[in-house]
This record gives sequence, C-alpha cells and structure tokens, in this order.
Amino acid sequence: MTTISKPQFCLFSSLSSLLLILLPILSSGSHCTVTGHGFSIEEASVHDIQLAFKQNQLTSRQLADSERNSKTPGSLSGLHSIPILLKDNIATKDKLNSTTVGSYALLGSVVPKDAGVVTKLRKAGAIIIGKASLSEWSQFRSESVTNGWSGRGGQGKIHRNKVSTSMFCDDVQNPYVLSADACGSSSGSAISVAANLVAVSFGSETDGSIVCPSSSNSVVGIKPTIGLTSRAGVVPISPRQDTIGTVLDVVYVLDEIVVLDYNDKATASKYIPHCGYKQFLKHLDRPRQEGAILVDNLEIANIDAILNVGTSERTALMIEFKTGLE
Repeated sequence: MTTISKPQFCLFSSLSSLLLILLPILSSGSHCTVTGHGFSIEEASVHDIQLAFKQNQLTSRQLADSERNSKTPGSLSGLHSIPILLKDNIATKDKLNSTTVGSYALLGSVVPKDAGVVTKLRKAGAIIIGKASLSEWSQFRSESVTNGWSGRGGQGKIHRNKVSTSMFCDDVQNPYVLSADACGSSSGSAISVAANLVAVSFGSETDGSIVCPSSSNSVVGIKPTIGLTSRAGVVPISPRQDTIGTVLDVVYVLDEIVVLDYNDKATASKYIPHCGYKQFLKHLDRPRQEGAILVDNLEIANIDAILNVGTSERTALMIEFKTGLE
C-alpha cells in the first residue's frame, strides 16, 4: 500500500459474492517498519501485524493479550486480532447491525445472525471494525448508476489530510488519483486497503466486483471458485455467479474462511486442499518444473460474445436476483 496522509474512508461496501481486498500490488514485500523502535501500520501486511504482536510492539485492546497468553504457541490463526472491514452486503449480528447494501430501504433492518463468512472470521479471532461502502445494491440498482455511489453513502471518496469519525462518508474515489474511477461494486473495500486504513477487507463479486476495484485501486483481489466459501447471509444477485474472495495475504484469509456450510448448498469440502493454502506459497515454481507452460496473448474464440454483458446476462440476473431475495 502506498502512503497517503491521513485518508478518510467510507465505512460501508460493494457487489454480490464476497471478496477480500488486501494489500496493494506493490506491497508484495514487507514495507512496514517493525523494529525495536516501533511499528508502522501503514503498508503493514497480516504477517507484519502478527510479527508486531509477537514482538510486543502492537496490542489489541479487546483480544490480543488475554488470548495470546491463554493459548499454546502456534495455536492462534493468522488472522487473530487483525482489523477487518466488511462490505455492507455481508450480515453482522452486532452493533454494526446495519446491512443495507447502500440502500435506505434496508436502513434499520435486523439480520437473524452473522453471515457464514463472519462466523468463520470471528472464530479465527479477526476484529471486524466496520462496513465499507459500495455501489448501491451491488451495482444492481440501475444500469447507469455511478461506480461507488449509493443513496445511503453518496459518492464515496477518500479525503487527504482529514480523518473521518463517521461510519459513512461523502464519496468513494480512487485514493491514488481522486479524479479516477474507483470501479465497483466493492469500491469501498478496495479503497480502504489502498489507503492504508485496514490490512484486510471483504467485498463480493457477481461479475467484476472484485477484480475491477482491485485493479483500479492497485490492490490484489481474488474471486474464488463458487462453492469454496459460504455466501449464506450475504445479499445475493446470482446463485450461479456470486462468491466470496480474498487478496495478497489472501492465503491467510482463505484458509480461515473456506468451509462446508449447510446454509449454502453450493459449498463442498472437496474444494478445500488438505493442510490449507499456505503450503502452496513454498511451491510457486512447481507448475513450471512439472512442465506447465505460461501462455501469453491467448486467443479465445467468440471472446466478444463472452465479454458482452448486455441483454442476455442482464435478463438472467434479474430473474436470479428476485429468486435470491425470496
């Protein structure tokens, strides 16, 4: 993540298939200061934060000290005491209990329980600090709605040299270039990480809502295979396309949220690798060693038809959206 002086972020979020937006592409290495003289939260990765906890340079008021002292070494998850933002289509049964998808129509609504992914995050010891802004109804309110706009949050954006104390803010814009499009619908999820407000945030994707904001805000986003993570308790658009995802430190998060959830019939334990995903970080060159060939400039037949998200997909999504809400 690049350093931006005291940015303000809209705590509220984006589209319909959870995503986790993490550190910007440039922070693939550790850029934060973790020394005996102190810890810099800017540019900090999940690993950096955990290292700071281990070196007693960082504390979490609610959880860290008591739980680290009460459990055996190595028993805590990689997300323990890590602050996380959730897109505002992900249900939380707590003081944040305001899952509105950016719409005043759902303001004051009460969810029956935490979303499946939230249950997993809490169990892992993650600290959910707020909701991130999004394009209203995950960009499904209108065909011409502006990226990052919602009735409740407005056109969200980061304000330099000013910190907001409000849960919601006025605008959502690219933190690197305020005049640039932050994309959507998980606009706030991507912006919050790019602006160094959190190390990890969640969003969702039906069609581009993870990958587009991630790309536009220079962070890494992944849309996992449908069935790998639970969508229970997330405001839907399409059961065929919605999914929950993560980023860069993504393996730490993905290991914690992959699940067989009986509230989401699409999930299946067969997708989850034995011993989790972190093991693969040690074998990034193995595909090439096994004979895999990297193909550049791949030509795909009928690519124009595939990329045309016009009438046919819109019709299907409208039908599935109605069914999903029921």
